[in-house]
Amino acid sequence: MPPTWFTLLIGLVALERAAELVVAKRNLAWARRRGGVEHGRGHYAGIVAVQAGLLGGALLEVWLLGRPFVPALGWPMLAVAVLAQGLRWWCITTLGRRWNTRVVIVPGLPLVDRGPYRLMPHPNYAAVVAEGIALPLVHTAWLTATLFTVVNLALLRTRVRVENTALRTAPRA
Repeated sequence: MPPTWFTLLIGLVALERAAELVVAKRNLAWARRRGGVEHGRGHYAGIVAVQAGLLGGALLEVWLLGRPFVPALGWPMLAVAVLAQGLRWWCITTLGRRWNTRVVIVPGLPLVDRGPYRLMPHPNYAAVVAEGIALPLVHTAWLTATLFTVVNLALLRTRVRVENTALRTAPRA
Protein backbone atom coordinates (compact mmCIF):
# COMPACT_ATOMS: atom_id res chain seq x y z
CA MET A 1 0.00 0.00 0.00
CA PRO A 2 1.72 3.19 -1.09
CA PRO A 3 1.53 6.24 1.19
CA THR A 4 -1.06 7.78 -1.15
CA TRP A 5 -3.43 4.89 -0.42
CA PHE A 6 -2.81 5.31 3.29
CA THR A 7 -3.60 9.01 2.90
CA LEU A 8 -6.87 8.04 1.23
CA LEU A 9 -7.64 5.67 4.11
CA ILE A 10 -7.02 8.42 6.66
CA GLY A 11 -9.19 10.75 4.58
CA LEU A 12 -12.02 8.21 4.64
CA VAL A 13 -11.71 7.88 8.41
CA ALA A 14 -11.78 11.69 8.69
CA LEU A 15 -15.01 11.72 6.65
CA GLU A 16 -16.42 9.06 8.95
CA ARG A 17 -15.54 11.23 11.96
CA ALA A 18 -17.29 14.19 10.30
CA ALA A 19 -20.37 12.00 9.84
CA GLU A 20 -20.20 11.07 13.54
CA LEU A 21 -20.08 14.74 14.49
CA VAL A 22 -23.17 15.46 12.37
CA VAL A 23 -25.04 12.61 14.07
CA ALA A 24 -23.77 13.72 17.50
CA LYS A 25 -24.84 17.34 16.96
CA ARG A 26 -28.32 16.26 15.88
CA ASN A 27 -28.59 13.86 18.83
CA LEU A 28 -27.34 16.49 21.28
CA ALA A 29 -30.09 18.87 20.15
CA TRP A 30 -32.65 16.07 20.54
CA ALA A 31 -31.37 15.26 24.06
CA ARG A 32 -31.36 18.90 25.15
CA ARG A 33 -34.97 19.34 24.00
CA ARG A 34 -35.81 16.47 26.37
CA GLY A 35 -33.91 17.90 29.30
CA GLY A 36 -30.64 16.06 28.65
CA VAL A 37 -27.82 16.95 31.01
CA GLU A 38 -24.19 16.95 29.87
CA HIS A 39 -21.56 15.57 32.23
CA GLY A 40 -17.78 15.99 32.15
CA ARG A 41 -17.63 18.78 29.62
CA GLY A 42 -14.07 19.68 30.67
CA HIS A 43 -12.34 16.68 29.07
CA TYR A 44 -14.17 16.85 25.73
CA ALA A 45 -11.69 19.19 24.02
CA GLY A 46 -8.89 16.78 24.91
CA ILE A 47 -10.74 13.90 23.29
CA VAL A 48 -11.26 15.91 20.10
CA ALA A 49 -7.59 16.95 20.03
CA VAL A 50 -6.33 13.41 20.56
CA GLN A 51 -8.59 12.05 17.81
CA ALA A 52 -7.34 14.71 15.40
CA GLY A 53 -3.79 13.93 16.51
CA LEU A 54 -4.30 10.27 15.65
CA LEU A 55 -5.19 11.04 12.05
CA GLY A 56 -2.69 13.85 11.53
CA GLY A 57 0.09 12.09 13.40
CA ALA A 58 -0.29 8.89 11.40
CA LEU A 59 -0.10 10.83 8.12
CA LEU A 60 2.89 12.88 9.23
CA GLU A 61 4.76 9.86 10.50
CA VAL A 62 4.23 7.91 7.29
CA TRP A 63 5.18 10.78 4.99
CA LEU A 64 7.95 12.46 7.00
CA LEU A 65 9.60 9.36 8.45
CA GLY A 66 9.05 7.17 5.40
CA ARG A 67 7.26 4.39 7.23
CA PRO A 68 6.84 1.40 4.94
CA PHE A 69 3.78 -0.72 4.35
CA VAL A 70 4.58 -4.19 5.69
CA PRO A 71 1.89 -6.56 4.39
CA ALA A 72 2.19 -9.02 7.29
CA LEU A 73 1.34 -6.17 9.69
CA GLY A 74 -0.62 -3.79 7.47
CA TRP A 75 -3.37 -6.08 6.22
CA PRO A 76 -4.30 -7.51 9.65
CA MET A 77 -4.24 -4.00 11.13
CA LEU A 78 -6.52 -2.78 8.34
CA ALA A 79 -8.91 -5.61 9.20
CA VAL A 80 -8.85 -4.59 12.88
CA ALA A 81 -9.46 -0.94 11.96
CA VAL A 82 -12.42 -1.91 9.76
CA LEU A 83 -13.84 -4.16 12.49
CA ALA A 84 -13.44 -1.29 14.99
CA GLN A 85 -15.49 0.94 12.66
CA GLY A 86 -18.13 -1.77 12.52
CA LEU A 87 -18.26 -1.96 16.32
CA ARG A 88 -18.43 1.84 16.56
CA TRP A 89 -21.41 2.00 14.19
CA TRP A 90 -23.08 -0.93 15.95
CA CYS A 91 -22.87 1.19 19.12
CA ILE A 92 -24.23 4.25 17.30
CA THR A 93 -27.18 2.39 15.80
CA THR A 94 -27.94 0.55 19.05
CA LEU A 95 -28.10 3.79 21.04
CA GLY A 96 -29.93 5.62 18.25
CA ARG A 97 -30.71 9.21 19.21
CA ARG A 98 -29.07 8.66 22.59
CA TRP A 99 -25.59 8.18 21.07
CA ASN A 100 -23.30 11.18 21.35
CA THR A 101 -19.64 12.14 21.42
CA ARG A 102 -20.46 13.86 24.71
CA VAL A 103 -21.78 12.32 27.91
CA VAL A 104 -25.45 13.34 27.97
CA ILE A 105 -28.12 11.74 30.14
CA VAL A 106 -31.77 12.25 29.20
CA PRO A 107 -33.95 12.11 32.32
CA GLY A 108 -36.32 9.18 32.51
CA LEU A 109 -34.70 7.04 29.84
CA PRO A 110 -33.47 3.64 31.03
CA LEU A 111 -30.00 2.34 30.27
CA VAL A 112 -29.53 0.51 26.99
CA ASP A 113 -28.73 -3.16 27.57
CA ARG A 114 -28.93 -4.61 24.06
CA GLY A 115 -26.56 -4.88 21.12
CA PRO A 116 -22.91 -4.58 22.11
CA TYR A 117 -23.95 -3.15 25.50
CA ARG A 118 -25.17 -6.58 26.58
CA LEU A 119 -21.61 -7.86 26.02
CA MET A 120 -19.54 -5.12 27.67
CA PRO A 121 -20.14 -1.81 29.45
CA HIS A 122 -18.28 0.56 27.08
CA PRO A 123 -17.99 -1.08 23.65
CA ASN A 124 -17.44 2.21 21.81
CA TYR A 125 -14.27 2.79 23.81
CA ALA A 126 -13.05 -0.71 22.95
CA ALA A 127 -13.47 0.32 19.29
CA VAL A 128 -11.55 3.56 19.90
CA VAL A 129 -8.65 1.72 21.54
CA ALA A 130 -8.50 -0.94 18.82
CA GLU A 131 -8.63 1.63 16.04
CA GLY A 132 -6.05 3.86 17.72
CA ILE A 133 -3.57 1.02 17.70
CA ALA A 134 -4.49 -0.54 14.35
CA LEU A 135 -5.01 2.45 12.07
CA PRO A 136 -1.47 3.88 12.35
CA LEU A 137 0.02 0.38 12.19
CA VAL A 138 -1.58 -0.19 8.78
CA HIS A 139 1.48 1.70 7.53
CA THR A 140 3.84 0.99 10.50
CA ALA A 141 3.32 4.40 12.16
CA TRP A 142 4.25 2.90 15.49
CA LEU A 143 5.14 6.20 17.17
CA THR A 144 1.63 7.53 16.53
CA ALA A 145 0.04 4.26 17.66
CA THR A 146 2.04 4.32 20.89
CA LEU A 147 1.58 8.01 21.70
CA PHE A 148 -2.14 7.96 20.86
CA THR A 149 -2.69 4.84 22.97
CA VAL A 150 -0.94 6.24 26.04
CA VAL A 151 -2.68 9.63 25.90
CA ASN A 152 -6.02 8.12 24.90
CA LEU A 153 -6.00 5.64 27.78
CA ALA A 154 -5.44 8.50 30.23
CA LEU A 155 -8.37 10.41 28.72
CA LEU A 156 -10.56 7.30 28.62
CA ARG A 157 -9.90 6.71 32.30
CA THR A 158 -11.45 10.11 33.01
CA ARG A 159 -14.19 9.61 30.43
CA VAL A 160 -15.28 6.22 31.74
CA ARG A 161 -15.33 7.53 35.31
CA VAL A 162 -17.49 10.49 34.24
CA GLU A 163 -19.76 8.29 32.17
CA ASN A 164 -20.21 5.68 34.91
CA THR A 165 -21.11 8.41 37.40
CA ALA A 166 -23.59 9.91 34.95
CA LEU A 167 -25.12 6.52 34.09
CA ARG A 168 -25.84 5.87 37.77
CA THR A 169 -28.42 8.66 37.53
CA ALA A 170 -30.34 6.82 34.76
CA PRO A 171 -33.21 4.49 35.68
CA ARG A 172 -32.72 0.75 35.18
CA ALA A 173 -34.88 -0.92 32.52
